[in-house]
Amino acid sequence: MSGNNLVLPIVLWGRTAPTHCISSLLVMDDFNTIITGCHDGQICLWDMTPELEICPRAMLFGHTASITCLSKASACSDKQYIVSASENGEMCLWDVNDGRCIEFTKLACAHIGIQFYQFAIGTEREGRLLCNGHYPEILVVDATSLEVLYSLVSKISPDWISSMSIIRSHRTQEDTVVAVSVTGILKVWIITAEVSRMQDMDPVFEEESKPIYCQGCQSISFCTFTQSSLLVICSKYWRVFDAGDYSLLCSVSSDNDQAWTGGEFIAADKVIIWTEDGCSYIYKLPASCLPASEHFRSDVGKTKEGSIPPLVYSIADRSDKQLLICPPVTRFFFGRREPFHKLLIQGDSAGRLSLWELQVSSTVSLQEAFDKLTPVSAGIIDQLSALPGKEGPIKVTASVYIPSQGRLVCGREDGSIILVPATQTAIVQLLQGEHMLRRGWPPHRTLRGHRNKVTCVLYPYQISPRYDQRSLVSGGVDFSVIVWDIFTGEMKHIFCVHGGEITQLIVPPENCRRTGTYTRIPFSTTVLALLALSRKMTTALFIRALDRCVMGITAVEILNACDELAPATVDALSHSAVNLKQAMTRRSLAALKNMAQHKLQTLATNLLAADNADKGNLPKYSHNALVVQAMKTNLKDPDMHVLFFDVEAVIIQLLTEEAQRPNPILVSPETLQKSQAGADKGGSFLANKIFKQVKETMKETIKEHLLDEDEEEEEEMRRREEKSKSLSLLEYNLTMDTAKLFMSCLHAWGLNEQLDGICMERLGMLRPHCPISFGLISRGGHMSLMLPTFKESLLRQLSLATGLKLTLTDIVGKGTYGVSRAVTTQHLLSIISLANTLMGMTNATFVGEHMKKAPVRPPRPGGTPETPRRTLAAPPQPSNPALQAQIKQGWSQLAAMHCVMLPDLLGLDKFRPPLLEMLARRWQDRCLEVTHTHTLRTCPS
Repeated sequence: MSGNNLVLPIVLWGRTAPTHCISSLLVMDDFNTIITGCHDGQICLWDMTPELEICPRAMLFGHTASITCLSKASACSDKQYIVSASENGEMCLWDVNDGRCIEFTKLACAHIGIQFYQFAIGTEREGRLLCNGHYPEILVVDATSLEVLYSLVSKISPDWISSMSIIRSHRTQEDTVVAVSVTGILKVWIITAEVSRMQDMDPVFEEESKPIYCQGCQSISFCTFTQSSLLVICSKYWRVFDAGDYSLLCSVSSDNDQAWTGGEFIAADKVIIWTEDGCSYIYKLPASCLPASEHFRSDVGKTKEGSIPPLVYSIADRSDKQLLICPPVTRFFFGRREPFHKLLIQGDSAGRLSLWELQVSSTVSLQEAFDKLTPVSAGIIDQLSALPGKEGPIKVTASVYIPSQGRLVCGREDGSIILVPATQTAIVQLLQGEHMLRRGWPPHRTLRGHRNKVTCVLYPYQISPRYDQRSLVSGGVDFSVIVWDIFTGEMKHIFCVHGGEITQLIVPPENCRRTGTYTRIPFSTTVLALLALSRKMTTALFIRALDRCVMGITAVEILNACDELAPATVDALSHSAVNLKQAMTRRSLAALKNMAQHKLQTLATNLLAADNADKGNLPKYSHNALVVQAMKTNLKDPDMHVLFFDVEAVIIQLLTEEAQRPNPILVSPETLQKSQAGADKGGSFLANKIFKQVKETMKETIKEHLLDEDEEEEEEMRRREEKSKSLSLLEYNLTMDTAKLFMSCLHAWGLNEQLDGICMERLGMLRPHCPISFGLISRGGHMSLMLPTFKESLLRQLSLATGLKLTLTDIVGKGTYGVSRAVTTQHLLSIISLANTLMGMTNATFVGEHMKKAPVRPPRPGGTPETPRRTLAAPPQPSNPALQAQIKQGWSQLAAMHCVMLPDLLGLDKFRPPLLEMLARRWQDRCLEVTHTHTLRTCPS
């Protein structure tokens, strides 16, 4: 799913909210949005109402380390941009409205604080980001390109900057940057208009450097009410300084061994200070700290520190006393334009946000928001995991998707593994239909062998074709690794000699080189298993049976050897003579048999290549129409699943299958039977020739060692194929099922009831039974995913826009077109292009039993030894011309309605139902014209 293709994500979150251990926090200036970053690297967007109700809206993915700081990156309200930084030097610029990543970069230094600074150049305004962190200067970064322009450098006692603040001057054109280093040295830089325009990386040196003895400074803030005071917070004390000459006005030490972590001015004479355990205290400043008082600066240079303690005015304590993993993050914000709220906001490791405005105003966590959902947010196989007497389904703990088979493999916390068709299980979770009443639907298979939670699942053939396509490998907390036959459900091998749970399964590269202690990693190594045992890493090498277990330095050497580059020439380990010698030494019949099959496949491929090249076969498209990716924000979380739909790949696969489907009018049963017989005859002759050649070669080499067992092995193969056939999942058309799921989720249901009826009855689409959580992929693979709770915010916005009290059913389908401009554009373009594609196909409806099976393909000459030839299915009967016309007209009407919506909605930021109702009426006027145009374009002459 890489490249510039149009890829649309749809996410199934499940009932368990993702872990969100909050590490940083920001409130936008309009007080409509709260942004939180977490230690796992994700960013969450929360909507806040004027009544201070909070609802999580979306989660942003892209950072690979803990979020260290957040800052706004624009001053205007129409473009709400924020910037985020992580502890590994990553910086991202995001659009808050839709979660789109606009720009990203990675620096060699990590930021712990970012502040936005705007200056004017004539009539234009430009933004800068002042960044401090684990480096001895302040970096000035362009707020649009994230390019480092210049730096504020220290001449005297350079050291890391703990915290900084920007003092804006309304009387002059000079602004001041005040910072405190980790050693307690106060630094002052003057930023003029000329300095602001600098882009040549020349350093700007400090104007003043003064020791204030504030080691380990946590935060520094400027009093905007008086324009004359600085508040400096350290872990054991907090102090107020005069912003003119930085003289000490007062100092207060902490009590009861509590550590201060931050503070702000909430009025000219009041400050709020919060502690590491989440408690907050409001202090009234003494008269000597107030410029309006006659006693201002009266005690400077006379009194000892702390001799005049401020009066404790009020205390705001944490309402939730539960044990937290890490200290909560507390910040104070006040509105500089309406609404003029003064809010203390706190986020903790449980993903909970709490708001105070004198008293607790609101509190909500991600899990509480998930628990309130009706209907509940579904997981990918919840319909197969429900247990009587339990509140929730069995959690999915490991997953792998096999695109070539359209299967999703899910390992669960009870040790079982479920194999299920991915598209059909997604349809059950998202769309209405008769499948909702079927027990145990869709058809699935359950593998049981692990005694406890499955931690990892691997399909080696998907990574390298040198592995058996029947093999599936799983690991669990029960110390076992199991190799399964994915087609029969049979447990082939189980290894239980480890001393810890399996944490990861890795396929070694084909060109592994020397490992140090051991001469070579064998070519036939199936998988490397990583185990967690105390604090040591253990590696196990599996070669059909367990070969050896290694740990410590040896394990590290083996893994490092897997990363080395092999020579450009063919690896010596793949040479047939080496493999034969190893097989004979070990007297392994299985190894000899594998060699024969490998040799047979190689010769068959070489001999058939030239023949297939002349037949004009359509090239195989490299991208998959659907990819199911399991994700989790934290290792302890169950899997959530994201469905990535590649629109271009769906269209290409639809057209490819249409081209490969025989024309029922031109192909008679007699002609088809004759062509099939000829192809079978030619294919059988070629296959027999290859087999005889390989058989003679192996006879001379292994002296009948393998051939003595021919009859017994052929019988075993026959039994396995019969068992595989009996346990195989129901056949279905993966491409059409993918298109059905995609179109049903994208259609704007509810705008036109007549068209909705056509879509369901004539085209076979299904109406969603819950709002779909879409996503948006932006620059560098960064992604925003709508949380299932987004509908609460959307309902509130729609109710305000229409003046009506709307319900959940009012926004299913059409509500998703109000998320953002970018999402709306992608959805409309996707559904229009797919509808036009389906309109040009023969009998392209999702109704009918013929769509449950794969399309009929031209006969292949002989097949391969691994996959026996199948009898060609009878071609579909020619459909009624009138029915064909109705289907084409249905797709034409669907495309026409969305064509009308596209130019109008591209300029909208928010959803406006009256406008969409007007568009629906306009659609009726243009529908007939568009239908006639597309019919002339697609019908044969």
